Amino acid sequence: MYFLSCFTFYKSNIVLLKYAGRYFMLFVLLGGCMRQKCDDCLNQPAGSAFFPTEVGRFVEYNVREEAYTLDGSVAVRQYQLKEVVAERYTDPTGKATYRIARFRRSAEGQRWQADSTITLRLLTDHAVRNENGKDYVKMLFPPAEMNVWNGNLYNNAGEDNYELKNVNKPYTSGTTTFDQTATVIQQNDSTLVNQDKRVEVYAAEVGLVYRERIQLQFCSSSPACVGKAKIDFGTRQYFRFKTAGKE
Repeated sequence: MYFLSCFTFYKSNIVLLKYAGRYFMLFVLLGGCMRQKCDDCLNQPAGSAFFPTEVGRFVEYNVREEAYTLDGSVAVRQYQLKEVVAERYTDPTGKATYRIARFRRSAEGQRWQADSTITLRLLTDHAVRNENGKDYVKMLFPPAEMNVWNGNLYNNAGEDNYELKNVNKPYTSGTTTFDQTATVIQQNDSTLVNQDKRVEVYAAEVGLVYRERIQLQFCSSSPACVGKAKIDFGTRQYFRFKTAGKE
């Protein structure tokens, strides 16, 4: 059930393992892939509950984007996004795949316009979502506190370890509180010269309810601006749950 985290661990330590004895290898693999305990196992939702796949199910979001440029200007865009499970089909490898249609509009009351298409695959021990032509491992199953895995396992973007936190905890997005959620920390790194923060929160029987992506480059051209968090360029993006239902 924990193949992905085990595989990532093994891959990153392959040189060490090559020269270790067979008993040491067995100890490392079993110890490194130990299952994390849940706080309330009896009421723990299955991993697939965080990725509803019923055709017709939808979630709407309020989205805010901020783009910073070197000339000091900031472009702010606000719009609404809607994701609908459009169909289920079988991919060439025989796995069930769900096509999720995305729609977009500038403000409440306007007609939805087709935006893009993404896909979702729920495998035995993980969820894979294809965004912008790349597969990302969004979560390991069953969800467990502090699970770590390589989100880029199926693409060539380089290793990027995600961590699961606040499993089965409540979370409030806007005016809505969800009783059972799980937070995926894709990255949360900040230095004197840059910030890379990517967080996603999933609610059981709903799906994604919050997304935060911050990638900023801070001023480092002179000693006077270093450490002042003065933004040179970059982006901030926030998805906030608006409503959900079935068409």
